[in-house]
Amino acid sequence: MHPAVRASPMTDWLLAIEGTEAGHRLALILALSAAFLHAVFGAMQKGRHDPWLTRGAIDFSYGLMAAPFALFVVPWPEAHMWPIFFGAWAIHTVYKLLQAWAYTKGAYTVVYPVVRGTGPLFAVIGAYLIFNEVFTWVQWTGVGVLLCGIFGLAIYNLRTLTAARDTLNMALGLAVLTGLFVALYTTYDAYGIRATENPFTFLAWFFMIDALSMPPIAYMRWRAMPDRPAVAPLMRRGVLGGLVAFLSFGSIMMATRLDKVGEAAVLRETSTVFAAFIGWLVLKETVGPRRIALMALIALGAVIVEMGG
Repeated sequence: MHPAVRASPMTDWLLAIEGTEAGHRLALILALSAAFLHAVFGAMQKGRHDPWLTRGAIDFSYGLMAAPFALFVVPWPEAHMWPIFFGAWAIHTVYKLLQAWAYTKGAYTVVYPVVRGTGPLFAVIGAYLIFNEVFTWVQWTGVGVLLCGIFGLAIYNLRTLTAARDTLNMALGLAVLTGLFVALYTTYDAYGIRATENPFTFLAWFFMIDALSMPPIAYMRWRAMPDRPAVAPLMRRGVLGGLVAFLSFGSIMMATRLDKVGEAAVLRETSTVFAAFIGWLVLKETVGPRRIALMALIALGAVIVEMGG
């Protein structure tokens, strides 16, 4: 183990604004940034390549990127962090397996809203049980509005879906399970990033350890394919996805350290709005006036949650 590296001015500043109004404002910006980037990340995994292969390439890329920072830049984790890292690795591995499976069974615009709609409600409950965070009645109204928009979008997508209806029930079941694990990792990661003195220690080591599970699975799947996709385009997507993952997951984790876990979890679910636009612009999935109205409902719910606090 190398000796602990002295905290940087950035780290000192972040630690100084925890729980302050400045920390709240930065957490808001980080949560909304994570929402957009998470939608981009989901579209990348559902896009051109097999979702399992894409996820493996992304994890391999961000594991390599994180390793130098974990090993040589940030302070090493305290002894009590190793079991926490193992728990995070296990939870995220199950989450990624469920997500990749769901994307192989259903359309992106059907699966994604259900995953994101299930997550925030349970995350808010988890934040209450673990961190004693309490929402006002106005904020609960905002959560209700946001969930109505998300699940309304999912129902609309289901009614207009014409393809892959034979795997629809399985896709929806997997989406709900994935959403439960979204809530679980959001709450658990918030606990983990608060358990270490330097938040960048948690982020660097999390990304390096988290990268261990999916690349071997993706490689075995690629080897078994009769018509294997070219590696170079897949890895280009992996590198880009790795950078997006750093910014997306890193932003939401840092937001949960600076401010309330429940609020950050709810605000991130505006990713459904971004996802619908990405599905329309990039994946060429249909978006009509009803979807736009439902997306506006999601955004309104997020605004109510923020203003109600």
